[in-house]
Amino acid sequence: MRQDGWRKSSRSGAGENACVEARVAAVGFQLRDSKLGGTSPIFSLAASDFTGLLRAAERF
Repeated sequence: MRQDGWRKSSRSGAGENACVEARVAAVGFQLRDSKLGGTSPIFSLAASDFTGLLRAAERF
C-alpha cells in the first residue's frame, strides 16, 4: 500500500495503470481510476456497498 493509502487491484498486471485503486475512508471506502491518478474522480462507498461491489465483480 502506498503512503497515501491507495491500493491497486491485485488483478492488474505489474506496471499497468489501467486499474481501480481503493483506500479505506472515514465511513467506508473510496475508489478511483489509477490511470487518472490525482485527477480521477473519487467515489465514496459505505463498507456494505463496497462489499457488494466486490461480490458482484467476482461473478465476471
